[in-house]
Amino acid sequence: MTATGTFGLSTEARNLQWLLGNLVEEVPGVRSVAVVSSDGLLLLSSDPAAQQSTTAAAEAGRPDGPRGSSADLATIVSGIGSLTIGAARLMDGGGVKQTMVAMEEGSVFVMSISDGSLLGVHATPDCDMSVVAYHMALFVGRAGHVLTPEVRSELRKSMESTQ
Repeated sequence: MTATGTFGLSTEARNLQWLLGNLVEEVPGVRSVAVVSSDGLLLLSSDPAAQQSTTAAAEAGRPDGPRGSSADLATIVSGIGSLTIGAARLMDGGGVKQTMVAMEEGSVFVMSISDGSLLGVHATPDCDMSVVAYHMALFVGRAGHVLTPEVRSELRKSMESTQ
């Protein structure tokens, strides 16, 4: 996971990092994950290429994330989130709960977190979409009440110090 480690982080921030790491490690087909604040800033990310060499990632059966890694995934998640929120307003559709984009070589899932933040997942084309969505919903349920303004600020600073 791309983060500064646990030294100096609150228990809540460390727990969110742990939850994100589990999402990537435990759900088959997940390539990378990002949590983006409502204003589009990367709060948490899991970037397999940053944790291990490309060779080791390939041997583990987990391909690299999008080009540019976590920054690109955060940009994609923020853009998709903004687009779907705007579409829902135009259609009087209410709040957007989840968006999924299926491509030939993978899928991108975006799910709203209660504070306006977004959880984004980049997955393989053969992933079980219902399993990915289920685990995303678990993450959102556990993380939603923890993402206070203080924790978001702490996570932002943590991400900035690693880049």
